[in-house]
Amino acid sequence: MKNKKQALVVFSGGQDSTTCLFWAKAHYEEVIAISFDYGQRHKKELECAAAIAKDYGVEHHILDLHLLNELAPNSLTRTDIAVDADAPETGTPNTFVDGRNMVFLTYAAIFAKQRGITDVVTGVSQSDFSGYPDCRDVFIKSLNTTLNLAMDYEFDLYTPLMWLDKEETWALADELGVLEVIHTRTLTCYNGIAGDGCGNCPACKLRNRGYERYMKRRLV
Repeated sequence: MKNKKQALVVFSGGQDSTTCLFWAKAHYEEVIAISFDYGQRHKKELECAAAIAKDYGVEHHILDLHLLNELAPNSLTRTDIAVDADAPETGTPNTFVDGRNMVFLTYAAIFAKQRGITDVVTGVSQSDFSGYPDCRDVFIKSLNTTLNLAMDYEFDLYTPLMWLDKEETWALADELGVLEVIHTRTLTCYNGIAGDGCGNCPACKLRNRGYERYMKRRLV
């Protein structure tokens, strides 16, 4: 699927979505990015997203979805709820925002249709989904069908990272020539620290463990 015309990337400014942004730039003639402000405690990710989009000539839009903050209180939308240091053995972690990816992708699809875009790219991964049910392949396929039926429009939801773990995601960034961009300029940390982050939250642990494993393999 080299050099198709247009794609819309759901772009948070984190490791996964930024890798997908550059993946899309390698496969499409034009890439547009859409981000969401939902009152997240790590809101600085939006600043990272805006800066990267500007520097790499990507049209970028930020939509206001603060209603999620009211509907789904959790540690990512409430500063008075501490982020769990580790994912629970069962159930969803307290960083899971109910319906977030469903809402994001629905709004992205509506935006895409208005621009005549059919291809929507998102950075969800079932391999490293951290207990988030809306990162599973079955969910994406189901939503893709629902969006097509809801708007009578042939969307294609692309998930380049679906079967990649974090080590493999770093490898993809390297293959795309943006390893340092992803490493230094993205924000994955739930506590809002760019790059390597706080090192203690589940997102940092997952990201940094994958980076260390990939760098060891890269040096062999």
